[in-house]
Amino acid sequence: MKRREFVIKSSILSLGAAIGNHNFVFANIPNEYISNRPEAQKRTFVSKAVENQLLQIKSKIKDPELAWMFENCYPNTLDTTVKHGIINGKLDTFIITGDINAMWLRDSTAQVWSYLPLVLKDEPLKKLFIGLINRQANCVNIDSYANAFNFSNNEEDKGWQNDMTEMKPELHERKWEIDSLCYVIRLSYGFWKTTKDASPFDDNWKKAMKTIVKTFKEQQRKENLGPYKFARNGSNPTDTAAFDGYGNKMKPIGLICSMFRPSDDGTIFPFLIPSNLFAIQALKHLSEIFKIFNNEELFVNECIELAKEVDDAIKKHAIITHAIFGKIYAYEIDGFGSQLVMDDANVPSLLSLPYLNSIDVKDPLYINTRNYALSDFNPWFFKSTEAEGIGGPHTGRDTIWPMGIIMRGITSTNDDEIIKCLKMLKKTHANTGFMHESFFYKDSQYFSRKWFAWANTLFGEFIIKVANERPHLL
Repeated sequence: MKRREFVIKSSILSLGAAIGNHNFVFANIPNEYISNRPEAQKRTFVSKAVENQLLQIKSKIKDPELAWMFENCYPNTLDTTVKHGIINGKLDTFIITGDINAMWLRDSTAQVWSYLPLVLKDEPLKKLFIGLINRQANCVNIDSYANAFNFSNNEEDKGWQNDMTEMKPELHERKWEIDSLCYVIRLSYGFWKTTKDASPFDDNWKKAMKTIVKTFKEQQRKENLGPYKFARNGSNPTDTAAFDGYGNKMKPIGLICSMFRPSDDGTIFPFLIPSNLFAIQALKHLSEIFKIFNNEELFVNECIELAKEVDDAIKKHAIITHAIFGKIYAYEIDGFGSQLVMDDANVPSLLSLPYLNSIDVKDPLYINTRNYALSDFNPWFFKSTEAEGIGGPHTGRDTIWPMGIIMRGITSTNDDEIIKCLKMLKKTHANTGFMHESFFYKDSQYFSRKWFAWANTLFGEFIIKVANERPHLL
């Protein structure tokens, strides 16, 4: 199943003009709140710590429908997406994204992130994380420009092997996205800070981390266009890169080019600001690890200097003055002075920057940017009597992503806004008990991706945050 396939009701055929030609099914209405989890023996991974956390948090939720949604969503990654074992004598964990039998570097980190605080309580869960760190390092060493990978060379669905780029059998898709490599660092750093265990940081991992920095510097494109290019045949312009696969023109200013966004949509201007801000944080984290464990001063300084260069360039070129909202971040720029002002629901987004520790939630620049992103001035913000939220070009106009509503709630400091997000998520799961990729903003029974583990687990993370910090809202 491809990432754009929609799972929606079979009536109101006129909606097809807005979202394309897709498969249609009816969303069943549950008679009562019975768990939608797989039977215990069919779950792909079981963690006692996660199960205990589920029961503990669920007991705090007064609303039975919200409790049911949490029970379905929070363990969904472990229940349905994990392949865990030993390959070549090392722990290995492969995590599919859901209805696509491939592992995205971004999604795999995001899918397990909410379980990270529990690893010291559960040795098998800790080994799952070590296995994923190992797998991600292997992926980067295979191809640092790829965003998604197959479990092995023997996969029946090889993915996008006909794309006009340097495809390899291990690759499912080769879209260059800065955030893919940032998420690899995020997982390693988060694991280390939680456990104080540096055992996964072997020579293979070190090679991958140095490859990441090398790739970032190549995509600054100071001397040439670099080794990466990409093109795909088809009618969807967001699925390919312009001008012989190198993307639209840019002026080298110290930022890192990203040919695709975290939505897997092509960028319009190559400097994607949320992902460059994410890269600053990732480089700082990488320098911290190498300073403590590897004593490689040259590489540590390389990471610090690159982070500063990107940060300086953002401050100089990516902060604009909006006529209504004042100083805000642009979403994309090209270095020549052109700016794209919008926000997308996928993370990293401008809205999600505090979640990624890229900016303080109380920073006036973030507050202005947030107010813009959640307004009608953002071309990808949609509002109806059913819901309001950010979508993106990936699923087309008039679609809201639950992920955007969740991220709004996670980054909010206001009780009323958090309650509003919880109510919208309750209202828009189409009677399934799960989050989806997107839904039609006027009728959430029309939705894309019935099985999208990242959104499910992120919803669980949101509920846990509310339960721990603002239990009175549940």
